[in-house]
Amino acid sequence: MKGVKKSDLPSKVCIVCGFTFTWRKKWKDNWDNVKYCSKRCTNSKKQQKDTAP
Repeated sequence: MKGVKKSDLPSKVCIVCGFTFTWRKKWKDNWDNVKYCSKRCTNSKKQQKDTAP
């Protein structure tokens, strides 16, 4: 058998929407710094900071 089962991969919770997302190959070098599940959540977090008093 080749590869790893998805259930065995590490996962995190998005700090914006609360979605639980799993490790992806494109994040292999940067997994410790990944906080958002998508670009949409990344952009919405930046917008919330800009509009905060």
